[in-house]
Amino acid sequence: MKYLRQALKGYGREVVLAPLFKMLEAGFDLLVPVVVAHIVNEGIGGGDRPLVLRMCAVLLGMAVVGLTCAVTAQYFSAKAAVGCASRLRERLFAHIESLGWGDADQLGASTLITRMTTDINQVQNGVNMFLRLLLRSPFVVGGAFLCALLIDRQIAWIFALAILGMALVVGVIMALTLPRYRRNQARLDKLTAATRENLSGVRVIRAFGMEARETARFEGFNRDLAQGQLGVGHLSALMGPLTLVIVNLGIIAVLQSGGQAVQGGRLLSGEVIALVNYMSQILVELVKLANLIVTLSRSIASLRRVSQVLDTQPALTYPETSPAPLPEADAVRFEGVSLRYPAGGAESLSDISFRARPGETVGIIGPTGSGKSSLVHLIPRFYEATGGQVFLQGQPVDAYAKETLRKLVGLVPQRAQLFRGTIRSNLLWGAPEADDETLWEALRAAQAEEFVRGKPGGLDEPVEQAGRNFSGGQRQRLTIARALAGHPPILILDDSASALDYLTDAQLRKALRQLSWKPTVFIVSQRTASIRHADTILVLDDGRLVGRGTHDELLQTCPIYREIHLSQSKEERA
Repeated sequence: MKYLRQALKGYGREVVLAPLFKMLEAGFDLLVPVVVAHIVNEGIGGGDRPLVLRMCAVLLGMAVVGLTCAVTAQYFSAKAAVGCASRLRERLFAHIESLGWGDADQLGASTLITRMTTDINQVQNGVNMFLRLLLRSPFVVGGAFLCALLIDRQIAWIFALAILGMALVVGVIMALTLPRYRRNQARLDKLTAATRENLSGVRVIRAFGMEARETARFEGFNRDLAQGQLGVGHLSALMGPLTLVIVNLGIIAVLQSGGQAVQGGRLLSGEVIALVNYMSQILVELVKLANLIVTLSRSIASLRRVSQVLDTQPALTYPETSPAPLPEADAVRFEGVSLRYPAGGAESLSDISFRARPGETVGIIGPTGSGKSSLVHLIPRFYEATGGQVFLQGQPVDAYAKETLRKLVGLVPQRAQLFRGTIRSNLLWGAPEADDETLWEALRAAQAEEFVRGKPGGLDEPVEQAGRNFSGGQRQRLTIARALAGHPPILILDDSASALDYLTDAQLRKALRQLSWKPTVFIVSQRTASIRHADTILVLDDGRLVGRGTHDELLQTCPIYREIHLSQSKEERA
């Protein structure tokens, strides 16, 4: 709840005025049966037509004032609810952006999306309903009972029994439905995950003709969610008929007792009508209160899910300042480094030690799943080493501030990811202050200048979501150019040339060797042809460093490297 209170700061006026105007509206509603009783007793019973007209005018005026109060209350409650949800959503998004890769892996992308959208909307609805109805419904129920008590104490006991019966029905139904609402939110997470996976992998699904299977899988998740919602809906639907039965029985009892009281001269007919109206008001307000409790329960469950993310502290912390690089130090040095992912069992990397001098090119190769990407992800500290120490320019990697670290290391990930905008806006991610000359230089080194100049817009050519209006090779070259634009001292190409042909790949490697600032380059590749000219090649197998040296040395000393090279040489000759 602390996050909700913080999000509501600055909306104190709205939080007070919304229920206040609702209470005013409720007060006018409670006065209506009194005026109606006066019309029946004095106006109709006494034949006073002018009194009837005056009281009707009073009722009309009360309706106008009550409507004004209701609209005003709705305005203030909506303003507070929307503002609170907006702040909460912004805070949640900012917190998600601060989480490390390991934190995001543990939480899962699909559940984060659900909490950013559906859960925040549930909280917004809960705040809106809370401000409008939480005080109004108990006020009307209590006020109606008090008015009935003032009219006739004997009949007021009927009201007490009716209120108790309806409260019991509402309480039992709420106890049965609340756990089901929480389970439905978990089912919604699964449905969102399946939807996200299908939308992101639609091309693969179509390529393998798996539409029917994925449709059936989606239908399974959808069916579970629908059945869960229907089940809780059926239970909730019992609330209306049961409360209606209780209220109608109460009205019958009021009419019977009231009729006897009228015959005995204890009550007038207008007062009996007022008692019936108060009973009806209690019914309406208790049903509203039940729906409010349902909404609040779902909102509280959603708020807990949001709070769970906000309470997740980033596993990685960064200092405010960075140390000065040591002169003549290695660009990168691993000393006995091991890595075990938070949700993993065995170590992904074990006892890795090597060094890379400034300006060197380091190739990394190994079978699938050998830990190549895991190794390079430790250099920019996307994950924390669970053993050993990683050094950049002679200083421990965890001694650097995040901003400094991101400038030191330029990463081109395995999956080329572009963002909606233009080529220029995507390249400026790597160097926000870069001019056109710097951007063209980066494109030239990434072998992307030719096709960018061929675009009608050049640097301002539109880029669609995920860069789907470019080919795979073009996307890879643009992501390489994005990393090069910032002139990072350490450049990591994580299998980022897989979509390039051999000629373009060779031209790219030649251009990297000719870069003016002479970065230390790490090339992760499945092809020995891409790394054979590297100063040092690291061979990984099952998370262990099983070979290190030049291409010619590894052919003589490392069986795994030799096997990979010979198999690719046979494929090339074939």
